[in-house]
Amino acid sequence: MAPIQTAAEAVARIAYLSSDRVLSVQPALATDSDFSTHLHSYSASRLPGLVAKDGPEVIAVRHNVDPLLSAFQPLRAGKLVSVTTSSTILLPSIPHLYKLAQYPIVLHVSLHPCNSPDFSDITAIRQSGFIFLQSETLQESQDLALSAHALAIKSGKGIIHFFDPANSKEDRPIEPENWDLVSEILDPDSVRALQFAKHESSSLYVDDGRRATVTEAVPITTENGRSASDNTKETTQLTAEKGSSEEDSSVGSSVRESSVDSRPTISSKTSVESSITRPLTSDDIYDHVSGIWAKIAEATGRIYQPFEYTGPGDAESALFIFGSTGLFVDELAEAKSTDEFAKCGLITARLYRPWIGAQLAQSIPTSVKRLAVLEQIRRKTTKWGPVLLDIVTSLRVGPSTTGSPLIVGHQLGLIEPATVRQALRGIFQNLTSSAPVQNLEVGSHEGLRESPDHYDLVQPRVENAYMKILDQVFGERLHVANRLGASNAGISATVAATPEYGFGSLLARKEHRKRFIGEVQVAAAGRDFTTDAIQAWLSKWALSAEDPQKANIIAPDVVSRLSNDGSRLASTLLESKSLFFNESQWLIGSDAWAYDMGNSGVHHVIASGANVNMLIIDSQPWSERAVSDEARRKKDIGLYAMNFGNAYVASVAVYSSYTQVLEAMIEADQFDGPSVVVAYLPYHKEDDSPLTVLQETKKAVDLGYWPLYRWNPNKEENSEPNFSLDSERIKQELEEFLRRDNHLTQLMNRQPKFAANLSESYGTEVRALQKRKAKDAYNTMLESLYGAPVTILFASDNGNAESLAKRLGNRGKARGLKTMVMAMDDYPLEDLPTEENVVMLSSTAGQGEFPQNGRTFWDAVKDTTELDLSQVNYTVFALGDSHYWPRKEDKIYYNKPGKDLDARISFLGGKRLVDVGLGDDQDPDSYQTGYAEWEPKLWQALGVDKVEGLPEEPPPITNEDIKIQSNFLRGTIVEGLEDPSTGAISASDQQLTKFHGTYMQDDRDLRDERKAQGLEPAYSFMIRCRLNGGVATPSQWLQMDSISSSYGNETMKLTTRQTFQFHGVVKSKLKSAMRGINKALMTTIAACGDVNRNIMVSPLPTKSAFHHDVHQVSARISDHLLPATSAYHEIWLKDNDSPDEKQTKIAGDAVVDKEPLYGPTYLPRKFKITIAIPPHNDTDVYAHDVGLIAIKTARGDRLDGFNVLVGGGMGVTHNNKKTYPRTGSMLGYFPTSQIHLVCEKIMLVQRDHGDRKNRKHARLKYTIDDMGVDVFRSKVEELLGSKFEAPKPFEFKSNIDTFGWQKDEFGLNHFLMFIENGRVEDTADFPMRTGLREIAKVHKGDFRLTPNQHLCLSGVPDEDLDMIKGMLKKYKLDNLQFSALRLSSSACVAFPTCGLAMAESERYLPELITKLEGCLEENGLRQDSIVMRMTGCPNGCARPWLAEVAFVGKAYGAYNMYLGGGYHGQRLNKLYRSSIAEEEILDIMKPLLKRYALERQDGERFGDFVIRIGMIKPTKEGKTFHEDVAEEESDEE
Repeated sequence: MAPIQTAAEAVARIAYLSSDRVLSVQPALATDSDFSTHLHSYSASRLPGLVAKDGPEVIAVRHNVDPLLSAFQPLRAGKLVSVTTSSTILLPSIPHLYKLAQYPIVLHVSLHPCNSPDFSDITAIRQSGFIFLQSETLQESQDLALSAHALAIKSGKGIIHFFDPANSKEDRPIEPENWDLVSEILDPDSVRALQFAKHESSSLYVDDGRRATVTEAVPITTENGRSASDNTKETTQLTAEKGSSEEDSSVGSSVRESSVDSRPTISSKTSVESSITRPLTSDDIYDHVSGIWAKIAEATGRIYQPFEYTGPGDAESALFIFGSTGLFVDELAEAKSTDEFAKCGLITARLYRPWIGAQLAQSIPTSVKRLAVLEQIRRKTTKWGPVLLDIVTSLRVGPSTTGSPLIVGHQLGLIEPATVRQALRGIFQNLTSSAPVQNLEVGSHEGLRESPDHYDLVQPRVENAYMKILDQVFGERLHVANRLGASNAGISATVAATPEYGFGSLLARKEHRKRFIGEVQVAAAGRDFTTDAIQAWLSKWALSAEDPQKANIIAPDVVSRLSNDGSRLASTLLESKSLFFNESQWLIGSDAWAYDMGNSGVHHVIASGANVNMLIIDSQPWSERAVSDEARRKKDIGLYAMNFGNAYVASVAVYSSYTQVLEAMIEADQFDGPSVVVAYLPYHKEDDSPLTVLQETKKAVDLGYWPLYRWNPNKEENSEPNFSLDSERIKQELEEFLRRDNHLTQLMNRQPKFAANLSESYGTEVRALQKRKAKDAYNTMLESLYGAPVTILFASDNGNAESLAKRLGNRGKARGLKTMVMAMDDYPLEDLPTEENVVMLSSTAGQGEFPQNGRTFWDAVKDTTELDLSQVNYTVFALGDSHYWPRKEDKIYYNKPGKDLDARISFLGGKRLVDVGLGDDQDPDSYQTGYAEWEPKLWQALGVDKVEGLPEEPPPITNEDIKIQSNFLRGTIVEGLEDPSTGAISASDQQLTKFHGTYMQDDRDLRDERKAQGLEPAYSFMIRCRLNGGVATPSQWLQMDSISSSYGNETMKLTTRQTFQFHGVVKSKLKSAMRGINKALMTTIAACGDVNRNIMVSPLPTKSAFHHDVHQVSARISDHLLPATSAYHEIWLKDNDSPDEKQTKIAGDAVVDKEPLYGPTYLPRKFKITIAIPPHNDTDVYAHDVGLIAIKTARGDRLDGFNVLVGGGMGVTHNNKKTYPRTGSMLGYFPTSQIHLVCEKIMLVQRDHGDRKNRKHARLKYTIDDMGVDVFRSKVEELLGSKFEAPKPFEFKSNIDTFGWQKDEFGLNHFLMFIENGRVEDTADFPMRTGLREIAKVHKGDFRLTPNQHLCLSGVPDEDLDMIKGMLKKYKLDNLQFSALRLSSSACVAFPTCGLAMAESERYLPELITKLEGCLEENGLRQDSIVMRMTGCPNGCARPWLAEVAFVGKAYGAYNMYLGGGYHGQRLNKLYRSSIAEEEILDIMKPLLKRYALERQDGERFGDFVIRIGMIKPTKEGKTFHEDVAEEESDEE
């Protein structure tokens, strides 16, 4: 183990070993303290501790959030707690110190500021009841840190161990602590006794009466017959006579205890003994610490005393230093015999409190005649220093003071190494003078007073979001009174940032404005201006000065006229020109204000009634919520303010509802009175990514921890509700929850009564109750059955393990067994030892992890040692993929959950029925191969293998069954939508709604938390529009924008299918959203499902006539292939339920449903058509079932016909080599007039010949590979009655978008803007959605969505060009200053809404590109386009298999990397590395990009380059996609 370098490291190691919990107080969560670097390193490495065998819990706490409050709850729970902190928190924590002193807590305090530590932080709290230990050297810091923990354990009192870190920075490194010595000193038996001692108290701010005590045996009578009390009384009197009074020592209270030489003497011969409990005294503490130091001395030879004296035994002068001693020690050691201080002694306190005067007297040689006391104290509140008074009291009080040394006090300031000798000379000259000066200042005290704060106040980067919104909303009107960095003469930055200071400055500013209004009124009445018109404007302004709206309208004109006037009075008024505006005045604070609202100033602002706005940012993540530390008593400022009834209150979260934040800030500004906007911005560290903040916000808002609401007490005057709950999706849950706990009893009253915290424990209780009820219901049902009981538990992510479990349960019942089937997490674990037979089935998730519905069960099983399963028979079947993790070192992940579960149950005593079964997706029948071998063994073990007359099992329901039974896509969708008991619809309806353009999803960011709360997943629906060619009118854009706000999650997604997509639509709003889309003359039918989907067309801004021709063809094909069922109109658009209107065709009034093209079972799988216009392959024409390449006429200006490609497709299953992507095969050329029929006949051949048994083999690409291209072509030609012509020549040059302004042949302008990954939303940095909405209100052309997820603003006439350019610039939509890599990138949605996602995509790709852009800059590649794509799963929505470099999600944080795709979208890429994380991605990409910059040939694209240099081999057709990969997949296990 490496030597220890610093005192903080030595202390951190001891604290880690000696604690159950370590509170690491830090300046910021992302900024380490002296200790935290080491503590977090030990915790991350899972180093064991002595007290906590698996290592203590290390909790980072910001220094400004009352950190010592976090100590109470664990201390009362019997945990050993230590705190590592700087001295800056001590004075603000004084209210807690008096109580904490009576608990065995250890505070390790690094004295600050570093350049000149202020020891007054210690002296100011010396009477708090703590025991104080001081260390000076590196070795002492280790030994005294250990002593502090041992003393806390033995005494039961709080210890403060303090040290100056600079004092030992030049010390030589020391060896790490001796484990055996630490164990001996701490005494494990004493540790366990404390851990079992729990202390019940609910009070934080009132003394609960706890005191450290000692229990000891005392005699009742003595040998001479006198009572012990007589002896004690006599000893007390003797103590008084000796003069060793109570003032000689102290345990830190204002009433000092007896000193060490005042112990009562008791006769050794007694007749009876009894035990008494008495308060702990300084004598007891001295005994404890002496015993600890004796053990250290015996083991190491290092001796410690309460007061340390070093120097000659016959010294006549000595220094007592309470401060930094290092420089003095060195100088005294090197003193020459001629120096005044040559024979000087040095005294320091090791045990500062209790102050044991007798020990001080004993430590000083009798030869010492003069004693200089040096106190390094910045805040001097009394004439005499506290240490000087202690020493004088100890050495000069009492009758025996003859011969006591002369004591002279000195104030120690900042001393530089070069001036130490001079300082010593000055001290000794004063000490030896005939009339020494008391309190002589030594060193620079200016250095002490002007030392800057150790921690600079910096606004966390993530909090910029709210500041930017304030700037956007209020602009020049915004005034933040306590803004960081503001200049405040004579006021420190720390004070200036507080709410008290800010409130005071706002009141002063309001008074200043009142005076200014008076000055303007006087000026308006005079004639001191150069021009006469200015008086009228000033009068007009003065009349409206208190009206914010009118004053702010007039103010710019007034300022302008004053600027032009030129008079002296005008110049005087302009010096305060900001006061012409009615400012929006704000105080900005954090949740640190929530712990003590009286002390923080929040109470004063609210109670004042002043028109002041407060924005309070709460950063506590839901996952670290206060429920884990209830004793902190963090207040809900919003509810606190609502109790006053005079304040506007809003609870907002920018990462949940940007619009609501804007509304709240505007309403707060308009409210006449105090306004409190409590803003949620959860982060673990200040430099957390926006993705982390987003995920935490969603959990908190969804689960009710952070409800979004607005409270305006003035609304009741207009008979409007005061309270608006804006977190719509949980509105009903939250209201029921609050009503249950009686928190909303007076919601509409002027003074509402809310409780401060929601009860998070309720969800846990609900969950436990659900488990118990389900289990009891099963037991009731099973009582009527016969046969052996079998409990079947499953953990399943994709449904396979669940299906097997249910099928196994049914088969068991058929064999006479009493079977019960449950998800593992739904099973009450305490019942497991009572089971007779248990069967467990688990699939494998992520990197060898348990599926979602089995994790809680596994966590409990793996950690318990109390389950006795010796009477339980069990077996396990595991489902996995032996090739999923191809590298040998990763093979452990194959079926890891099942294997681990089998081993753990066996360890707990379970008896195997059958060895663990392993289902492998690589087997011929996938996991069914292994299952078919395992199940018969189970029946045999249970003795039911020879049962006869078993019923035939019905075949599983397939998608084909669902379609044919759906009555042309109706199913039970209507009934499901009307069911209010759940946010979901049935599984079969989930398949059918895809045909209607919507998928059911759930928010995967919230799954765990909602499950823990006993709630169903956060179900919502994704809606995808059908938008031919991606062209929308401005009115349609506005309607889509409105739908995203009213029904969705306030964002729109421009998809890789060139259409709109909405997320977060809850079931109750689904029908309204569908109607809204249709009201815009758009539809969603056939946007998904086993039908022809949205047809894509190149946007082609430069050739509008040609684009019009192609777009017309796409519309004809789309309409021709549209499903004919009237179910869509009936379900979503009709209100009347009469039978006559249920059978209404979308385009007419037919009364009988039929599908002339599709038939009742529609197509085997989805069917996609795209049209590319050379030289642009921006639609990835090779990637679709049908790809049409537009061919121009001989004149080159209009459409002639199409080359037809068939059989492209992107969907793949990881490690299933039977699935692969494929590029389209050329069938030939066909003229425009017949092309819709060509598409129809291709679709019909697929309808009749596609695989309907295996959906993984059902796409057209497999049909063509099975039949062969020539055979397929002939079948199409047979249906057409004509043949394909030879393909016409064409050339593709790119498949990316061309950004910027372009002009077409009609003189119209088109601007193609960059929208990263197609997400249209407003953020604090980029109000994109607002900008596009405003443009849509004035734009006369259209909006063209691109297949690469960007947007083209088309058809802008020259007369509107400047206006549109101005709007683009205003909303930052004209910014194209991005790297070419970013402009060429694309990603699918993935987490949190896509149910198929295995890894992040849309939310992560921008971060990855950012980390690569530095490398691009270094190598001159910023402007070089490289097509990079990312998807969260292998289904290929962002068409990753055609990218030059692609990342496809394998598990959370792990991706397969593919290289070698064609830049024109014409060639598939190939696997280069499997299952790599970000670090490996960057390690591969950065050198590769550098090599590409240096070695590429002229015009050589990245995908071609990696093939030429041999990094990857080209993929020539889909069937060879899995061949010759760069990283072979091993078959070894």
